[in-house]
Amino acid sequence: MTITTNSTRREWLFVILAGFFITNAVTAELISNKLIDIPFSFSLFGREVGPFVTIIGVLPWPVVFLVTDVINEFYGKQAIRKLSWITAALIAYCFIMVIISMSIPANTTISPYTATDAEYNKVFGQSRWVIVGSIMAFLVSQILDATLFAWIKSKTGNRMIWLRSTGSTVISQLIDSYIVLYIGFILPGTLSMSAFWEIAPTNYVLKLIIAILLTPLIYLGHWAVRKYLGEAHQNL
Repeated sequence: MTITTNSTRREWLFVILAGFFITNAVTAELISNKLIDIPFSFSLFGREVGPFVTIIGVLPWPVVFLVTDVINEFYGKQAIRKLSWITAALIAYCFIMVIISMSIPANTTISPYTATDAEYNKVFGQSRWVIVGSIMAFLVSQILDATLFAWIKSKTGNRMIWLRSTGSTVISQLIDSYIVLYIGFILPGTLSMSAFWEIAPTNYVLKLIIAILLTPLIYLGHWAVRKYLGEAHQNL
Protein backbone atom coordinates (compact mmCIF):
# COMPACT_ATOMS: atom_id res chain seq x y z
CA MET A 1 0.00 0.00 0.00
CA THR A 2 2.86 2.37 0.84
CA ILE A 3 4.49 1.76 -2.54
CA THR A 4 1.26 2.49 -4.35
CA THR A 5 0.75 5.67 -2.34
CA ASN A 6 4.30 6.86 -2.97
CA SER A 7 4.01 6.08 -6.67
CA THR A 8 0.75 8.01 -6.88
CA ARG A 9 2.28 10.98 -5.09
CA ARG A 10 5.20 11.00 -7.49
CA GLU A 11 2.91 10.88 -10.50
CA TRP A 12 0.60 13.63 -9.25
CA LEU A 13 3.52 15.84 -8.34
CA PHE A 14 4.95 15.49 -11.84
CA VAL A 15 1.56 16.28 -13.39
CA ILE A 16 1.26 19.46 -11.28
CA LEU A 17 4.82 20.60 -12.01
CA ALA A 18 4.48 19.80 -15.72
CA GLY A 19 1.18 21.68 -15.91
CA PHE A 20 2.69 24.71 -14.21
CA PHE A 21 5.73 24.51 -16.48
CA ILE A 22 3.65 24.35 -19.69
CA THR A 23 1.23 27.08 -18.57
CA ASN A 24 4.01 29.57 -17.83
CA ALA A 25 5.85 28.77 -21.06
CA VAL A 26 2.75 29.22 -23.24
CA THR A 27 1.76 32.37 -21.34
CA ALA A 28 5.21 33.88 -21.84
CA GLU A 29 5.02 33.25 -25.58
CA LEU A 30 1.54 34.76 -25.93
CA ILE A 31 2.28 37.98 -24.05
CA SER A 32 5.77 38.61 -25.48
CA ASN A 33 4.44 40.92 -28.20
CA LYS A 34 4.36 43.80 -25.71
CA LEU A 35 7.35 46.01 -24.89
CA ILE A 36 7.59 47.67 -21.47
CA ASP A 37 9.80 50.32 -19.90
CA ILE A 38 12.05 49.61 -16.95
CA PRO A 39 12.12 52.98 -15.12
CA PHE A 40 15.64 52.56 -13.82
CA SER A 41 18.74 54.55 -14.74
CA PHE A 42 22.21 55.19 -13.37
CA SER A 43 25.35 57.11 -14.17
CA LEU A 44 28.34 55.21 -15.56
CA PHE A 45 31.60 57.06 -16.22
CA GLY A 46 29.68 60.31 -16.40
CA ARG A 47 27.17 58.90 -18.86
CA GLU A 48 23.52 58.33 -18.08
CA VAL A 49 22.44 54.73 -18.69
CA GLY A 50 18.74 53.85 -18.86
CA PRO A 51 15.81 53.73 -18.61
CA PHE A 52 15.53 50.35 -20.31
CA VAL A 53 13.09 48.52 -22.57
CA THR A 54 12.23 44.81 -22.52
CA ILE A 55 9.41 42.43 -23.43
CA ILE A 56 6.65 41.68 -20.92
CA GLY A 57 7.17 37.96 -21.50
CA VAL A 58 10.28 38.23 -19.35
CA LEU A 59 8.11 37.86 -16.24
CA PRO A 60 7.02 34.18 -16.47
CA TRP A 61 10.35 32.81 -17.75
CA PRO A 62 12.22 32.72 -14.42
CA VAL A 63 9.35 30.64 -13.06
CA VAL A 64 9.76 28.26 -16.00
CA PHE A 65 13.44 27.80 -15.22
CA LEU A 66 12.71 27.39 -11.50
CA VAL A 67 10.23 24.59 -12.21
CA THR A 68 12.73 23.14 -14.69
CA ASP A 69 15.30 22.81 -11.92
CA VAL A 70 12.84 21.19 -9.51
CA ILE A 71 11.78 18.62 -12.11
CA ASN A 72 15.42 18.04 -13.04
CA GLU A 73 16.34 17.51 -9.41
CA PHE A 74 13.67 14.93 -8.64
CA TYR A 75 12.91 13.33 -12.02
CA GLY A 76 16.14 13.68 -13.99
CA LYS A 77 17.22 15.48 -17.15
CA GLN A 78 15.50 12.99 -19.45
CA ALA A 79 12.13 13.93 -17.96
CA ILE A 80 12.70 17.65 -18.48
CA ARG A 81 13.99 17.07 -22.02
CA LYS A 82 10.86 15.14 -22.98
CA LEU A 83 8.68 17.75 -21.29
CA SER A 84 10.50 20.51 -23.21
CA TRP A 85 9.79 18.83 -26.55
CA ILE A 86 6.15 18.36 -25.60
CA THR A 87 5.89 22.00 -24.50
CA ALA A 88 7.49 23.22 -27.74
CA ALA A 89 4.91 21.21 -29.70
CA LEU A 90 2.10 22.70 -27.59
CA ILE A 91 3.45 26.23 -28.13
CA ALA A 92 3.43 25.57 -31.88
CA TYR A 93 -0.14 24.24 -31.61
CA CYS A 94 -1.15 27.36 -29.68
CA PHE A 95 0.26 29.61 -32.39
CA ILE A 96 -1.52 27.59 -35.08
CA MET A 97 -4.82 28.10 -33.26
CA VAL A 98 -4.09 31.82 -32.95
CA ILE A 99 -3.34 32.08 -36.68
CA ILE A 100 -6.57 30.26 -37.52
CA SER A 101 -8.54 32.50 -35.17
CA MET A 102 -7.10 35.57 -36.91
CA SER A 103 -8.44 34.39 -40.26
CA ILE A 104 -12.03 34.28 -38.97
CA PRO A 105 -13.84 37.67 -39.20
CA ALA A 106 -14.89 39.25 -35.89
CA ASN A 107 -18.49 40.09 -35.03
CA THR A 108 -18.61 43.66 -33.70
CA THR A 109 -22.36 44.26 -33.93
CA ILE A 110 -23.50 42.54 -30.73
CA SER A 111 -21.19 44.30 -28.25
CA PRO A 112 -18.96 47.37 -28.60
CA TYR A 113 -16.52 45.87 -26.11
CA THR A 114 -15.38 42.94 -28.25
CA ALA A 115 -12.15 43.26 -30.25
CA THR A 116 -12.23 44.20 -33.90
CA ASP A 117 -10.12 42.27 -36.40
CA ALA A 118 -7.53 45.05 -36.41
CA GLU A 119 -7.31 45.15 -32.61
CA TYR A 120 -7.20 41.37 -32.28
CA ASN A 121 -4.60 40.93 -34.99
CA LYS A 122 -2.43 43.70 -33.54
CA VAL A 123 -2.25 41.87 -30.21
CA PHE A 124 -1.86 38.29 -31.47
CA GLY A 125 -0.40 38.87 -34.92
CA GLN A 126 3.18 38.01 -34.16
CA SER A 127 5.24 37.35 -37.25
CA ARG A 128 6.14 33.83 -38.27
CA TRP A 129 9.76 34.67 -37.41
CA VAL A 130 8.77 35.48 -33.82
CA ILE A 131 7.06 32.11 -33.55
CA VAL A 132 10.08 30.26 -34.94
CA GLY A 133 12.46 32.25 -32.72
CA SER A 134 10.36 31.60 -29.63
CA ILE A 135 10.23 27.85 -30.16
CA MET A 136 13.91 27.58 -31.08
CA ALA A 137 14.99 29.69 -28.07
CA PHE A 138 12.79 27.65 -25.75
CA LEU A 139 14.13 24.28 -26.90
CA VAL A 140 17.79 25.28 -26.94
CA SER A 141 17.66 27.02 -23.55
CA GLN A 142 15.71 24.22 -21.86
CA ILE A 143 17.92 21.41 -23.13
CA LEU A 144 21.01 23.42 -22.22
CA ASP A 145 19.61 24.18 -18.77
CA ALA A 146 18.85 20.50 -18.11
CA THR A 147 22.30 19.42 -19.31
CA LEU A 148 24.21 22.00 -17.26
CA PHE A 149 22.08 21.29 -14.19
CA ALA A 150 22.83 17.57 -14.40
CA TRP A 151 26.56 18.21 -15.01
CA ILE A 152 26.90 20.55 -12.01
CA LYS A 153 25.00 18.09 -9.82
CA SER A 154 27.34 15.29 -10.91
CA LYS A 155 30.24 17.40 -9.63
CA THR A 156 28.68 18.67 -6.41
CA GLY A 157 26.33 15.84 -5.44
CA ASN A 158 23.45 16.98 -3.25
CA ARG A 159 25.38 20.01 -2.01
CA MET A 160 25.07 23.59 -3.27
CA ILE A 161 21.58 23.50 -4.73
CA TRP A 162 21.85 27.21 -5.52
CA LEU A 163 24.90 26.62 -7.72
CA ARG A 164 23.34 24.07 -10.07
CA SER A 165 20.07 25.95 -10.20
CA THR A 166 21.38 29.48 -10.70
CA GLY A 167 24.47 28.36 -12.62
CA SER A 168 22.46 26.54 -15.28
CA THR A 169 19.99 29.42 -15.47
CA VAL A 170 22.73 32.03 -16.02
CA ILE A 171 23.81 30.33 -19.26
CA SER A 172 20.47 29.07 -20.54
CA GLN A 173 18.66 32.39 -20.09
CA LEU A 174 21.49 34.18 -21.87
CA ILE A 175 20.99 31.95 -24.91
CA ASP A 176 17.20 32.27 -24.71
CA SER A 177 17.25 36.08 -24.53
CA TYR A 178 19.40 36.55 -27.61
CA ILE A 179 18.04 33.77 -29.85
CA VAL A 180 14.39 34.81 -29.64
CA LEU A 181 15.10 38.46 -30.39
CA TYR A 182 17.59 37.74 -33.17
CA ILE A 183 15.47 35.19 -35.03
CA GLY A 184 12.17 36.89 -34.31
CA PHE A 185 13.09 40.51 -34.99
CA ILE A 186 16.53 40.91 -36.57
CA LEU A 187 16.23 38.31 -39.36
CA PRO A 188 12.90 39.70 -40.68
CA GLY A 189 14.26 43.25 -40.32
CA THR A 190 11.63 44.50 -37.86
CA LEU A 191 14.21 45.56 -35.26
CA SER A 192 17.43 47.52 -35.70
CA MET A 193 20.69 46.17 -34.33
CA SER A 194 20.97 49.16 -32.01
CA ALA A 195 17.56 48.34 -30.54
CA PHE A 196 18.56 44.67 -30.33
CA TRP A 197 21.64 45.49 -28.27
CA GLU A 198 19.44 47.62 -25.99
CA ILE A 199 16.61 45.15 -25.46
CA ALA A 200 18.46 41.81 -25.37
CA PRO A 201 20.84 42.62 -22.48
CA THR A 202 18.01 44.22 -20.50
CA ASN A 203 15.85 41.16 -21.12
CA TYR A 204 18.61 38.85 -19.91
CA VAL A 205 19.63 40.88 -16.86
CA LEU A 206 16.03 41.28 -15.72
CA LYS A 207 15.35 37.55 -16.00
CA LEU A 208 18.61 36.85 -14.19
CA ILE A 209 17.77 39.22 -11.34
CA ILE A 210 14.34 37.65 -10.94
CA ALA A 211 15.88 34.17 -11.00
CA ILE A 212 18.39 35.11 -8.29
CA LEU A 213 15.64 36.61 -6.16
CA LEU A 214 13.73 33.35 -6.53
CA THR A 215 16.66 31.33 -5.13
CA PRO A 216 15.09 31.02 -1.65
CA LEU A 217 12.01 29.56 -3.34
CA ILE A 218 14.22 26.83 -4.83
CA TYR A 219 15.19 25.69 -1.36
CA LEU A 220 11.59 26.00 -0.22
CA GLY A 221 10.48 23.95 -3.22
CA HIS A 222 13.02 21.22 -2.48
CA TRP A 223 11.93 21.08 1.15
CA ALA A 224 8.24 20.94 0.19
CA VAL A 225 8.78 18.21 -2.40
CA ARG A 226 10.84 16.06 -0.03
CA LYS A 227 8.27 16.49 2.72
CA TYR A 228 5.40 15.64 0.34
CA LEU A 229 7.11 12.58 -1.11
CA GLY A 230 8.72 11.36 2.08
CA GLU A 231 10.98 8.38 1.44
CA ALA A 232 9.73 8.18 -2.14
CA HIS A 233 12.05 10.99 -3.20
CA GLN A 234 15.03 8.70 -2.73
CA ASN A 235 13.85 6.64 -5.71
CA LEU A 236 13.41 9.63 -8.06
